[in-house]
Amino acid sequence: MPNFKIVSTGLVAIGLLASGCTPTTPHDQNTSEAPPAQSVQTTESPSPTASPTASPTTSGQNTSSSSDKQFMTEAAQGGLAEVQLGQLALKRGTSNAVKQYAQRMIKDHTPVNNQLKQLAKKKGVTLPTKLDSTNQQVNQRLSKLSGTNFDRDYLNQMLQDHQKDVSAFQTEAQQGQDPDVKAFAAQKLPTLQEHLQQVSSLVNPGSSTSSTPTPTSTP
Repeated sequence: MPNFKIVSTGLVAIGLLASGCTPTTPHDQNTSEAPPAQSVQTTESPSPTASPTASPTTSGQNTSSSSDKQFMTEAAQGGLAEVQLGQLALKRGTSNAVKQYAQRMIKDHTPVNNQLKQLAKKKGVTLPTKLDSTNQQVNQRLSKLSGTNFDRDYLNQMLQDHQKDVSAFQTEAQQGQDPDVKAFAAQKLPTLQEHLQQVSSLVNPGSSTSSTPTPTSTP
């Protein structure tokens, strides 16, 4: 028995020495395990370059195309002719119907001509202020007529002019590039169509206004 106690006591002592000799090292891997975080480089990706701002298209004098300018010029020339021929018809016309139509031409086209002048000024377009050679020849020819010959020739001329006017204003109202000029054409088109229907009924009494009137020949 004593020997057993000595042996067991020695074993305990050896076990204690063994446990004491084994150092408990701290778990240092927790501090060195994760690498230091890298700072995010905010300047790595440059901010996208803003697209250049396109200058807006405004309804000004730079928006008129060549066709818009041509329309304004021709509309002004036609308006001048219809007013001046209307004044001539008041002097040389015979029938009341012709004189009434001539009076309407002066009344309707004078404010339209003035409105067109303001629009053209805004767009930087210079409009004619007197009749061109073609309309001057018409004026001179009508000035030599009187009575029923004048009435017939004047109405035929108004019929031809308004057929051209309606066609030109329709084209501009549908295909114009400048929104202001396009709106002007669309606004005045119904009045021109009324002028055309009225003169059509005077040239061809009893004819349908839906059909295209045929001007009568002047002897």
